[in-house]
Amino acid sequence: QVQVVESGGGLVQTGGSLRLSCAASGSIFSIAAMGWYRQAPGKQRELVAALTSGGRTNYADSVKGRFTISRDNAKNTVFLQMNSLKPEDTAVYYCKVVQGDGGSSFESYWGQGTQVTVSS
Repeated sequence: QVQVVESGGGLVQTGGSLRLSCAASGSIFSIAAMGWYRQAPGKQRELVAALTSGGRTNYADSVKGRFTISRDNAKNTVFLQMNSLKPEDTAVYYCKVVQGDGGSSFESYWGQGTQVTVSS
């Protein structure tokens, strides 16, 4: 099993910044990708940013130019630097870790989520 723990959420004013961290631990042997998703009240969970083991990134259009995903491979940790925050960024942010078995099978693990609230 893989444990995923997020941290770094909080309350910030419009235009402010926050840095989220996500640490994966446990039975880790081949992480294929790590990423951040968010879910606002009454909305579906959506991809915010993802980073593959090969270094490829993918961002939601709404956060491009404001958010940056990065990773410390040695510590199995992924970060999300969020700048120029807007009230519409308010959501619970979840970290997702995708691990492969060395073949064609992958399994996803989720953290418990961290609340980000941006006040206007």
